[in-house]
Amino acid sequence: MTTNQIAATTVVLPSLGENVTEATVTRWLKSRGDRIEEGEPLLEVSTDKVDTEIPSPMAGILVDILASEDTIVDVGGPLGVIGEDAGKQTLPEPEPAPIVEPVTVSGVDRVEKLPRIRRTIARRMVESLQTSAQLTTVVEVDVTAIARLRAQEKEDFHRRAGMKLSFLPFFVAAAVEALAEHPVINSSLDADCTEVTYHGAVHLGMAVDSDKGLMVPVIRDASALSISGLTRAIADAADSVRSGSIKPDDLSGGTFTITNTGSRGALFDTPIINQPQSAILGLGTVVERLVPTRGARGSLEIGVRSMAYLSLSYDHRIVDGADAARYLTTVRQRLEAGFDPAALQ
Repeated sequence: MTTNQIAATTVVLPSLGENVTEATVTRWLKSRGDRIEEGEPLLEVSTDKVDTEIPSPMAGILVDILASEDTIVDVGGPLGVIGEDAGKQTLPEPEPAPIVEPVTVSGVDRVEKLPRIRRTIARRMVESLQTSAQLTTVVEVDVTAIARLRAQEKEDFHRRAGMKLSFLPFFVAAAVEALAEHPVINSSLDADCTEVTYHGAVHLGMAVDSDKGLMVPVIRDASALSISGLTRAIADAADSVRSGSIKPDDLSGGTFTITNTGSRGALFDTPIINQPQSAILGLGTVVERLVPTRGARGSLEIGVRSMAYLSLSYDHRIVDGADAARYLTTVRQRLEAGFDPAALQ
C-alpha cells in the first residue's frame, strides 16, 4: 500500500459479546477513498446472533478494505485501513472484481443467496427439533375483562406513559407470574439428559419480527416489572432490533420465550422451542365472537366476548402434557380474573 507517508490505522473486528468469536462481513457502508468521521458506521457484520454495524475508531480516509463482503473474520482480525486525512492520498489500486454471471433458472421471478441471519434461523430451528421432543398444547382464554380495562385506561395510559396499551403486556405479566407456580416451564435440561436447571429468575425472550429476520431479545428479570414496565421493556427490545442497535449480549441468557404471532392476525401456531429452554408460549390474536356462558343463576347466556388462544410448545423429555395444561390453566385463570387499574401505574 502506498500513501503520502500518512499514518494509517488498521480497523479490527471488535468484541461483539460473550461467546461471539467471529463475524461475517455483510456490507461495507464506505468505499475506498471515502472520508469518515470517528464513530460513524463503517461496515455491517453478521454473527450467529445478530447483525450489527462496526463504527470507525477514528476520523480519516478509508485507505483499504482488507475483508471483502461475505468474508468471515475472527474477533481482532483486520477489516480495513484508515489513514489520517492530510490532503490527497494515493490509494492502492483495487483488485478487479470478479465477473459474476446472473443465475437464470427456467420458470423462476429470481434466485437469491439466503441472508446469513436466515441461514442461522434455519439451522437453529432444525437443531431445536432434533434436540428435544416437542409437543404443543393449546387453550382458549376469555380476555373480555382486560379488553374493558384497556378501553377505559388506554388514553390515560398513553398520556402518562407515552406508549400504547396493547394486550401484550397483560399476556406477558400473566405468563411470567405463572412460572413461579410451575418452575418446570422455566427450566433447562442438559445435553446428556441427566440434570435439569430450574431458573430462579425469569429472563424473558420476546420474539421480534424485523426486515432482517426474527430475533429474540431478552428482558432481564421480567417478573419484577409492572404492566407499565413490561410495556416499556417490550417496546425498547423491539426498537433495538428494528433499528439495528441490538447487541449480541441482549440476545442471550433467556430462560423462557414468548412469541406474539397474533400481532399479525394468527389465531394460534406451534412455535419451536428456543434451545436450551424447555418451553415457548405463543399468543394468538384477540377476536370478538359470540360465546355461550353461564349466568349467575346457571342459565345459559350468549354474548360477545374477547377471546384468544394460547399455545405452549414444550420439551416432552422434561415437561409432560399435564404440566403444560396446568401451566396454561394458571395463565388463563390469571387473565380471566382481570387486572386492577392500579397495575397500570
